[in-house]
Amino acid sequence: MNLLQMFSYPFMQRALIAGVLVSLCAALLGVSLVLKRYSMIGDGLSHVSFGALAVAVALGITPLYFSIPVVILAAFWLLRMAGRPHWNSDAAVAAMSASALALGILVISRTTGMTTDVDNYMFGSVLAMSPTDVGLSVALCAAVLVLFLRYYHKLFAVTFDESFSRATGLRVDRYNTLLAILTALTIVLGMRMMGAMLISSLVIFPALTAMRLFNSFRGVVICAAVTAVVCFCAGLTISFAFSTPVGATVVVADLVLFLLSCAASALRRR
Repeated sequence: MNLLQMFSYPFMQRALIAGVLVSLCAALLGVSLVLKRYSMIGDGLSHVSFGALAVAVALGITPLYFSIPVVILAAFWLLRMAGRPHWNSDAAVAAMSASALALGILVISRTTGMTTDVDNYMFGSVLAMSPTDVGLSVALCAAVLVLFLRYYHKLFAVTFDESFSRATGLRVDRYNTLLAILTALTIVLGMRMMGAMLISSLVIFPALTAMRLFNSFRGVVICAAVTAVVCFCAGLTISFAFSTPVGATVVVADLVLFLLSCAASALRRR
């Protein structure tokens, strides 16, 4: 297969640009989410996003514009609940996830039915990325990256020790909210490519792989970013070559690299 020929197609160019940026953002945020034991929030938000897009399609609204504020509110609520001692954060994520998915299915069943557009959002499609989607993805992913780098040290402090950070005067709630908003944006942007069912893997797998290989926060963040981009490019290429779904192929590439990192970590301990 000729890679130059592969990327001569406009839809592959759009998929590469949007996919690399979303994968990079998801990996960077995923490190903090996994370390804070919020890794399931990605799965919960993806289901909320599916419910929002189902409502948007039924109302004839552009799904991306409707889903972003809804998912941001859901992320904010989930993190607020996680900070309350009488709430179980896992239960809150599971309840919201199941409720949003059920709502989405009910709305679809009563309105448009399982259209191609809805199917693309559920399972992802390389053909689904329009020039408008890519432009919005580039702008919002750039904002996510800038904010992550700008507040890197604050997010580092909040990730490892919220109590100490609060004692030193750091506004922990503000940075938890920032983390929630950035995660929500990344989840919504990645749904066109990966689908609601698989987008959370971009948050979880690169972070887990990096944690098997590095001990420092900076090392884990850099390794997770590289892993996410490499796995996405590999998955996209294999998907084009063998006509497999992009989202599922990227997840398998992430899984293979994770298993290799587990093996390398085990050998290093011996």
